[in-house]
Order: sequence, then structure tokens, then C-alpha cells
Amino acid sequence: MSAYTWKSFFEDEDRPEKPRTSGVTEVRGPQYSLLSQNLLEDIFESMGQFVDGLKFAGGSDSLLSKAYIKEITNIAHQHNVYVSTGDWSEHLLRKGPSAFKDHIEECKQLGFDTIELDVGSMEFPEETLLRYVRLIKNCGLRAKPQFAVKFNKSDIPVNQDRAFGAYVVPKPRSSEFVEDVNFLIRRAERCLEAGADMIMIDAADVCQQADSVRADIIAKIIGRLGIEKTMFEASNPQTSEWFVKQYGPKVNLFVDHSQLMDLECLRGRNLGKNHRSVLGSSYFLF
Repeated sequence: MSAYTWKSFFEDEDRPEKPRTSGVTEVRGPQYSLLSQNLLEDIFESMGQFVDGLKFAGGSDSLLSKAYIKEITNIAHQHNVYVSTGDWSEHLLRKGPSAFKDHIEECKQLGFDTIELDVGSMEFPEETLLRYVRLIKNCGLRAKPQFAVKFNKSDIPVNQDRAFGAYVVPKPRSSEFVEDVNFLIRRAERCLEAGADMIMIDAADVCQQADSVRADIIAKIIGRLGIEKTMFEASNPQTSEWFVKQYGPKVNLFVDHSQLMDLECLRGRNLGKNHRSVLGSSYFLF
């Protein structure tokens, strides 16, 4: 990653204070490893002003005790951080509206603020999806549908040497389902009209790696839905850097908690890693 300098907190061109509607940073909670309460408290106490949301990714909330989840949500709320479910609700949706409504009530009791719906794994009509969005809103929680974009890998230009007129054999067309991005955007628009608070875009096939970002798809989504209503999963610091450089500090990103420090550097006008300017000279005396 290119060198950059830390943000200045005296400039007014950064994001507003929490609660924010743009420049939102949501971090991944327990999934690949268990985040202890002490670690979460350390993150919130040291960088809580930069954290807007905490997501129990990968359905991890279904594996943890209710007492532990309640303690985590309480810690998050003490630092003005909302808590979101991950991709687990869709499993309950298949059991019918009554089971899903019970799930919503349980999430509310445990302290969740947002319920995420993985639209890609749901196999039911669009009107049913909209009904579930309204149900979440009527229960007093935020709704965040998650969309994934699929396209044919052979449509990506092959980045190879074509010097001296060399012929590069095109990649065979894959058998993957190709989704019309305009259709995805229209479904997302209907979700927003039904009351959804944010549209989550999965990193898979769109922005998994910084060197293969589908900038055309991202531009179309932001152009139609608006930067305040979209959140993108940034798989690594390089992807976060691409988003901030393209769309500024007010782009909404979902990142791993280990990326918080670098992402906040990037969100400043003067991009950089000069930690001394923020932590103060006394921090470096030891």
C-alpha cells in the first residue's frame, strides 16, 4: 500500500460524529475466531469513535449463549455501536413467517439493532422479501438486505502480454449463473421503498481483491441507490483504499476489526500512516 499521512481532526471535511448515516464502518464480530469481551472493550475504548456497527458474521450468534450475546450487545451500546445479525436469518425464513417473527423478537430481546437478510440464498418471490423487510421494521429493528452479484468470469479482460500481435486464447465461458445488475438494483430499490435502512453488497465477484474490482458494477449501484444507502464488504486494506480513493471518506464499509486503524487513516483528507500525529509524542517515549 502506498504511503499516506494520518488525518487531521481539525479539518471539517471528514465524516460527522456518531450516529452517522454515511461514512459508516461496520466491523466483523465473532466468526473465524472468538472475540473476547476484553478485546471488544479494548477496541471500543481505543477506537470506538470510528466504529459504527458490529456484526455477528457467519451466523455465529446461533452458536453462542444468549447470556454472552447480551453482554456483547450491552458493551456495544455503551459505545454507541449498533449490533447486526449476520447471514443466519434466511435459515429461519424457510420455516415460515411465525418462526421468523419469533426470531426477530428474540434478536430484539438480546439487544440486536439490525437484522441482515441474505437475499442471494433466499428462494422465494420478491414480494415475500419485501414482506419480511416490513416485518422487521414493524418490530422496531433496522432491515439490511444483502445482495451478491454474479457475472461470467470470462467477461473479465485477460491481463496478459499481447506484444508483437500475439494471440491470447480467450477463456471458455463459465457455466455460472449471470445476474443482471439492473435487476439486482431494482430489487434493492424496492427493499428501500419498503423501509430497508441499508443495502449490503457482498464482496464476492465484485470487490474481493483490489486488482479485480468491478468498478462498473459498483458505480452503477451507487449511482442508482446512493452512497448513503449502500454498504460494501471490503475484504482487505487494499480494497478499502480503493473505495475511499474512488468515493471519498463517506463510503460505507464492512471490514474486519484488524483493518480499523488503516481505514480511519484512509478516511482522512491527508492519506497517511504517521501515527505520531494522532497518538501524541508522549506515546512514543517508551
